[in-house]
Amino acid sequence: MRGIRRPESVVVELPGTACWQRRAWRVGGVALGLAVLLGLFGIGQATAGQPLPQAGEELSCLACHGSDQPALTHVFPTGEVWSLYVDEAAYRASRHGQLACSACHTDIRTPSHPVPTRLSSPRSYQLEQYPTCRKCHDQVYQNELDSVHARELAAGNWQYAPVCTDCHDPHATSDPDQPRTAIPFTCSKCHSAIYNEYLGSVHGKALVDENNLDVPTCVDCHGVHRQEDPRTTAFRLNSPQLCATCHADPVKMARYNLSTAVFNTYLADFHGTTVTLFERTSPDVATNKPVCYDCHGVHNMKSAKDPDSQVVQANLLRTCQKCHPDATENFPASWLSHYEPDARKYPLVYFVNLFYQILIPAVLGFMGLYVVVDFGSRLTRRLSGKRSSEE
Repeated sequence: MRGIRRPESVVVELPGTACWQRRAWRVGGVALGLAVLLGLFGIGQATAGQPLPQAGEELSCLACHGSDQPALTHVFPTGEVWSLYVDEAAYRASRHGQLACSACHTDIRTPSHPVPTRLSSPRSYQLEQYPTCRKCHDQVYQNELDSVHARELAAGNWQYAPVCTDCHDPHATSDPDQPRTAIPFTCSKCHSAIYNEYLGSVHGKALVDENNLDVPTCVDCHGVHRQEDPRTTAFRLNSPQLCATCHADPVKMARYNLSTAVFNTYLADFHGTTVTLFERTSPDVATNKPVCYDCHGVHNMKSAKDPDSQVVQANLLRTCQKCHPDATENFPASWLSHYEPDARKYPLVYFVNLFYQILIPAVLGFMGLYVVVDFGSRLTRRLSGKRSSEE
C-alpha cells in the first residue's frame, strides 16, 4: 500500500542533564586550551563552537561517545535509560564505518553540542531519526512503505512496529544475512514465540545445527522489506507457491533425496486444484481447502519421518479431523502421502490409473476413427448416386 505517511511529526522533549552539562564544560575547557595553544603558535584560533572537521570527524564524536566512556547513558523523563556509547571497533568494521557521524546526525554540528531538547523517550528519538536512512537507501525505504510493519506504524502502533534501526544497528551495521542465522535472530526481537517454534522445526534445526544455507529463513517466506500480512486470504492462497520455491526445485530437492512430487501431487488433487483456482481467479475470496501449512505446520513443521510430525501416520487422523471432524480410522488411507502411484507403491491405484490411461484414448480413438470411416462411406455413396443419376 503506497503512500503511507510516517509519524515524522512526533515531537518529543528531552531536558538537559547535569551529566551533559559537565560534559559540555569539559569539552569546552579542552577546546579553550587548544585555542590558546594554537594562538601561541600562530596556527589560528579554535573555539568550542567550531564546526566539526570534515576529515576525521568521528574522532571528535568518539572522544565522548567512544571507548573511554562505556558507561555514558542518559535517563529520559520516562525513566528509561539509554546508552550513548558507541563501540569504536564495531563501528569501524561496520558498513557505515566510512560515514561521517553528521551524515546521519544532521542536527549536531559542533563537538560541544548541547543535549537535543526534543526527546522524551528512546522510541520517540528512533521514530524521529530513522527516516534519515532514506538518504542512502531510498528504494528500500519505499519498499518498506508497502509492508505490514509500515501499516502497523501508520495505524499508531509506534511502540512495537519496527523501523529500520530496530533491525539494523546504525553503529554496527553488518551484512544482514551474515551469518544467515542472524536473520531469524533479528526477527526474534519481536516474534520470540515464533522464533522458538522455528528453532524446533526441520528448517530451523538444519539452519542452526548444520548451517544449511538451503533451508528458508523468515525473509524467504515473508519478504525482506515488503513483508506481506500472513493473515490475509491472498497470502494463504499463494502459500503453496512459496513452498514450491524449494520443494518444486529438482536440483535442490535432489540434494536431500526428496521428490518434487510433493508439490505436483498437491496441485493434482482436489485440495490443490481448488486452492490454485481461487488463487488465480479470486485471490481475495477465502476457501476452506487446506494449504501446505495446514497439514505440515506453520513455523513448527517437522520432517515427515519425525514421530511428532502432524503428517506421520500415527498423527494423520488428528490432522485430517481439523477439516473432516467425522473422519474415522480408515479415512487417511485414501491419501497417497504425495506419492505418485507405481507398481510397487499403491499398485491398485497405479493399475486402475493405467487402465484408464489406455482405455480412454482407445475409446476416443476408435470413435474418431468410426466418425471418419462413416463420413467417408456417406461421401462415397453420395458421389456414386450422383454419377448414376447423370448417366
